[in-house]
Amino acid sequence: MSGSNGAPAQPVAADKPGQGAAQRLRLLLPGRADYADLRRTWRGDVVAGVTVGVVALPLALAFGITSGLGADAGLITAIVAGLVAGVFGGSNVQVSGPTGAMTVVLVPIVARQGVEAVFLVGLLAGLVILAAGLAGFGRFLAFIPWPVIEGFTLGIAVIIFLQQVPAALGVPKPHGENTAVVAARAVIDAIDSAGLWWAIALVALVVAIMVVGPRLHRGMPVSLLGVVAATLVARLADLDVAVIGELPNSLPAPSLPTFSMTLASDLSGAVLAVAALGALESLLSAKVADGMAGVGRHDANRELIGQGLANIASPLFGGMPATGAIARTAVNVKAGARTRVAAIVHALVLLGVVLAGSGLVAEIPLAALAGVLMVTAFRMVDVHNVRAVVRATRSDAIVLAVTALITVAFDLILAVEVGMAAAAVLALRHLARTSTMIAEPLPLIDSDTAASLHHDHIISYRLDGALFFGAVQRFLHELTAVDNVEVVILRFPDLQMLDATGAQALGETIDDLQGRGITVLIKGPRSQHLRILREVGVIDRLADPKHVFTDLDAAIAHAHSHVKRRHDRHAGIGSDGVSNA
Repeated sequence: MSGSNGAPAQPVAADKPGQGAAQRLRLLLPGRADYADLRRTWRGDVVAGVTVGVVALPLALAFGITSGLGADAGLITAIVAGLVAGVFGGSNVQVSGPTGAMTVVLVPIVARQGVEAVFLVGLLAGLVILAAGLAGFGRFLAFIPWPVIEGFTLGIAVIIFLQQVPAALGVPKPHGENTAVVAARAVIDAIDSAGLWWAIALVALVVAIMVVGPRLHRGMPVSLLGVVAATLVARLADLDVAVIGELPNSLPAPSLPTFSMTLASDLSGAVLAVAALGALESLLSAKVADGMAGVGRHDANRELIGQGLANIASPLFGGMPATGAIARTAVNVKAGARTRVAAIVHALVLLGVVLAGSGLVAEIPLAALAGVLMVTAFRMVDVHNVRAVVRATRSDAIVLAVTALITVAFDLILAVEVGMAAAAVLALRHLARTSTMIAEPLPLIDSDTAASLHHDHIISYRLDGALFFGAVQRFLHELTAVDNVEVVILRFPDLQMLDATGAQALGETIDDLQGRGITVLIKGPRSQHLRILREVGVIDRLADPKHVFTDLDAAIAHAHSHVKRRHDRHAGIGSDGVSNA
């Protein structure tokens, strides 16, 4: 983590061997350095906190309703998780709370297991994320390919938009888990709905304000203004549209969710899905914030610890699982946040809404919140990034499309798994294609006629790139096809990668060549590759252990001697050079 002066973050303790557990834990917990420059930055942090609190209010309400837990759950999550993650997280400017991606995962859990199950899922997922942070798993974010990230972001945006169709059309949400099917049913139900056109009018009003507002003033809280305008229209015109309804005017007392080993076992898949998403989205958001804020890099492992604690605390008060929120974090940075005080103020602003403004919030039409999330879904998709990925390579475009389609058709975690698998397969395919085996002419170290004749029966292959399971068959098929050759020299000066499969296949190829009377010599493997060749037994398959060379001239001379002895035997010439005829 870095201080607010922009100094680079200290290395994560888990990466320093020999440090004690207590010292590692101290580096992953809050300290005075988190607020080192607060005297200089507190005004900007307070302003940013109020700004992001205003922006977060309609989003928290909307995500709570969309998840199936209710608007109060979304508001509680923004308060509790936002405060805990703000204090314990690894980013100075990250803002946490309910997000659209998390609602995508929660909707099927609510449909299958009920609302109460979500609280247990959130608590257990928080423990998993906390353990991941303590174990130092934050560094593994770098292994997620960019096309996968853009693909599931695109898929999430489509799902969030489709989830809002029922509220936007003024009809109750039909039963079902598949968002596309639910949206289609809502369209059919809306044909006979009395409030159809009023709901659409309120959505259009919110969308117009959110689209036009930033062009008039960039700092305008357009989502809140849109919701306020729609609420006033609905109240003044006495429209018959669905509203949020009664909200609590205080935070509920904390309580543990119902727990049993059987229930925990049934929910294990959901727990891992929520934990994976909570960790992934939070780290991605923090990484994006690093490039925007200019306050140094985040501490990935501490961020996981903060998100784990936030997800443990949120369900205790009746909240839903939370993650770092990219949109709110971006607003926080642009509003001038420099320390985590801004995230703390944001949570206190929302707490003030619960204590003093719950009556007003209860009158907000659901269609207004649907309009907010529809615009949010559009803005989640960075068209420039998607276009860049699609135009980069065909493989990147395939990975993005597959990830997005599986996100919409199935679920987010499966999409990430399949996307990463597809990216890995395509990357290995590309690596295999860049690997080459080149037949090279050998220097003639002896210019006499006999040596020249011997030279024609010797061939050298240089293996470049990688000899692994993805490329080995293409390489070795060409090797075993050699003809009219008595000695093959395999050269490895530029071989970058060798795995056990490649080494084993190479050993089988050596057996095939030597079974046809062709001597195989190996020249120049790197020490790490020579170790693999020995461990797999490739060196033992050579006709003589001395057939491994570090010098090319020595290998050529040895090859010549093999060819000469073989020709001499065929000609009936003994080792003393006298004919036996």
